[in-house]
Amino acid sequence: MKLTGNTILITGGGSGIGKALAKAFYAQGNKIIIAGRQVDKLKDMAAAFPGMAYLSIDMTSLESITAFSKQLIAEHPDLNVIINNAGIMVPEQLLTAPAHLEIVQRTILTNFLGPIWLTSSLLPHLMQQHASTIVMVSSGLAFVPLVHTPTYSATKAALHSYSLSLREQLKRSSTEVIEIIPPYVQTELMGIQQANDPHAMPLEDFIDEVMLLMGKNDGTAEIVVERCKPLRYAADTHTFDQTFTALNQQHST
Repeated sequence: MKLTGNTILITGGGSGIGKALAKAFYAQGNKIIIAGRQVDKLKDMAAAFPGMAYLSIDMTSLESITAFSKQLIAEHPDLNVIINNAGIMVPEQLLTAPAHLEIVQRTILTNFLGPIWLTSSLLPHLMQQHASTIVMVSSGLAFVPLVHTPTYSATKAALHSYSLSLREQLKRSSTEVIEIIPPYVQTELMGIQQANDPHAMPLEDFIDEVMLLMGKNDGTAEIVVERCKPLRYAADTHTFDQTFTALNQQHST
């Protein structure tokens, strides 16, 4: 993926990693469209960057995604990159079933079905472009789950698996699939305490490393910052049990 001259959609672009990616790609000379449910945040963000656009979308609704896709293509026919970043991460107590099942449904819709629906809706348009890119933002927890957020971890594992299949099916097309795999990052995904947690990777450092890795343009399918490699490669390095234990002990304190 080239880093400039694109028209890029970023879901969840009003906060956290999505907002930071929007700023970084905007600085590289790309046209940016941010999308999400919190319209006030999107509006404020877009107002600060001349030419940045925003649209409302509900990632839990196929009807919303279908209408959004039609509007997006009509207003931005040069769209050639989508970054599926929107997501929620909510703790669950599995022993309280069925009380936690609303969290399960909402998490699966937002983190997994939503990106599939959006990608499928926009794929015919993307495949008509000279070159296009689908970016999936998963998580290190796709490879080593956090027991306090079991459905979040499971949806990210599913998104990783889906990305592998999508990439293989598109390998003879002009559309590439890239997966960004974040570690624990200082955002407000799980509240203000995460944004200030010294155990989390500073957001600016994460984005700088992501942009550096993407800028190499060497055909890398996965963007894995150094801090996330112990999670991503735990199974490969036969350290899964130790990593699983350390991760979950850290987040239980």
